[in-house]
Amino acid sequence: MLTIAWKMLAGDRAKYFAIILSLCFTTLLITQQGATLVAIFRSTTIFVDQINGIDMWVTDPKSEYVDDIKAMDDIVVARVRSVPGVSWAVPLYKGSIRARLPDGRAESVQLIGLDDSTLIGAPGTITAGSLPDLLVADSVFVDADSAHGRLAYPDGSGGRRDLRVGDTLELNDHHAVVMGLFRGEKTFASTPVLYTTYDRAKAFVPSERKLLSYVLVKLKPDADIAEVKSVISQNLRLLARTKTEFSAESLRWYIVNTSVILNMGLSAVLAFAIGGGIAGMTFYNFMLDNQRHFAVLRAMGASPGLLVRMVMLQGLGVTLIGYGLGIGGVAAFTLLNTSSDITLRLTYPLVGAVAAIIVLVGTTAGSLGLRQVLRLDPGVVFK
Repeated sequence: MLTIAWKMLAGDRAKYFAIILSLCFTTLLITQQGATLVAIFRSTTIFVDQINGIDMWVTDPKSEYVDDIKAMDDIVVARVRSVPGVSWAVPLYKGSIRARLPDGRAESVQLIGLDDSTLIGAPGTITAGSLPDLLVADSVFVDADSAHGRLAYPDGSGGRRDLRVGDTLELNDHHAVVMGLFRGEKTFASTPVLYTTYDRAKAFVPSERKLLSYVLVKLKPDADIAEVKSVISQNLRLLARTKTEFSAESLRWYIVNTSVILNMGLSAVLAFAIGGGIAGMTFYNFMLDNQRHFAVLRAMGASPGLLVRMVMLQGLGVTLIGYGLGIGGVAAFTLLNTSSDITLRLTYPLVGAVAAIIVLVGTTAGSLGLRQVLRLDPGVVFK
């Protein structure tokens, strides 16, 4: 009987493919919107999440999130090092500067200054050069996507080529030499990223009295995190947060204070309403059109439980096929995507959430159709 149920569904080719395509479209669009939203979430905290080996970030007490930089005096590093329980502390600079290319083009870039002695906070995946090259005079590391795109170098014949090791840039009238390239995830601002040492960053940027952005702290094995945070807050009048806390607060700030979440969420809701509505109505109409077949089965003695299983098979079958095609399409695009401007991030929770939504669509449509089947008078087939 279950085979007959599937033949009933697949036999009506037009409605069968319409249901699958609508479910596939719904899955594709919701997953794409969700994957884009997850990528945006990731970009808001990637700067914090990618720096490993530290326990705490120390900032100005008025700093609300990672990009809300309120500069501090360099003496703060020494004061943090003196706090009981702190193993070591290093400075980190983050700011914006204009990078000028030999052909006169200027691009706004994000400049990261690492501690000169330890280089803690360096990019993880270096594609050209090696990390010690960052200690060479006037050296900078550039992200590979920008080297291919916005910081593409003039080739001397009017065209452009990829930025390479050995090329030069001008940063605030200072000479800078590209000594390495790295590949990293896009930040929320999506501007080119340059790494150099902390002292060199202070020489590159316009002269200001305060330039320290963050202090990265490593605690002693027996240190009490709450106590260290309390000492830094009360004695130094600074704000100390663990990596997890700083990342969560930054993400929360972007969710509350930007419209990105609302816009992307609205697009996902519309995709669900349109695609799910089409799929649900098509499946419901299929059930109505096949009432006479179910009536014949009722007249032949089919039990309500058997009819329920038949309808469940039909709904689950088209739901899994449509969902599989949609998820497969997004996954294929994610793997084949070579553009740094289009960022999707598929995660297991997202895939599971989309599966639950698509199952809800199929279950709702099947339940409405099943209600009509169970209320059907078997004698209608003989009228």
